[in-house]
Amino acid sequence: MNMDVNPLHTKVEKVIQVSAGMIILESAIKFPYSESNLYLIGLDGKIIWQAEKPDPNTFFTRVKLNEDGYTLSAYTLNGHACELELKSGKLISFTTFR
Repeated sequence: MNMDVNPLHTKVEKVIQVSAGMIILESAIKFPYSESNLYLIGLDGKIIWQAEKPDPNTFFTRVKLNEDGYTLSAYTLNGHACELELKSGKLISFTTFR
C-alpha cells in the first residue's frame, strides 16, 4: 500500500506504516492549537484518530512505533515524553523532562 498523503494544515514530517493505515506527524509550525499534529489515516484515507495531547498548547515533534506493536512513543515541543495507544491515539502516560 502506498498512498499519497495530503497534510491537514502544514507539511508531513514523518509517516509510519501500520496495519490500520498510516500514522502521520505534521510540522508544528503554524498548525492550529485546537488540533493534534499527530494522527492516524485509515486505508480509506479518512482520519481514524488525532493523538491526545498532554497539554493543549503543545505539539508533537517526534514519534516512533514501540516494539510491542500496541503503543507509540512521542515527544512534544514542551518537553513531554508520551506513551500513546496505537488503536486510539489516547495518552497512556506522559512525563515532563524539562
